[in-house]
Amino acid sequence: MLRTARIAAYPTDRRRDKAVEVKIGVQHAPREIILESGQSAEDVERAVADALGGKSTLLSLVDDHGRKVLVPSDRLAYVEIGEPTARKVGFGTL
Repeated sequence: MLRTARIAAYPTDRRRDKAVEVKIGVQHAPREIILESGQSAEDVERAVADALGGKSTLLSLVDDHGRKVLVPSDRLAYVEIGEPTARKVGFGTL
């Protein structure tokens, strides 16, 4: 019983070990929003398509630290989705 609960709590897929960098350009804002998200590139793309297609009035993304980023869909200028990269752990050489 305990082993089953452990498997459910920690899924075997390793999508949590990947981060996707997302850059969002907002109209009439001098700076872009840059965040690293634990969501997959497909999930981010789906959220952007829903916001631009009129299914939702906000683009809502969650970053690595669990913070939500909300952007009104009518203010989106562009969204750049990077390639998934492995998260860095420990002290590496720069």
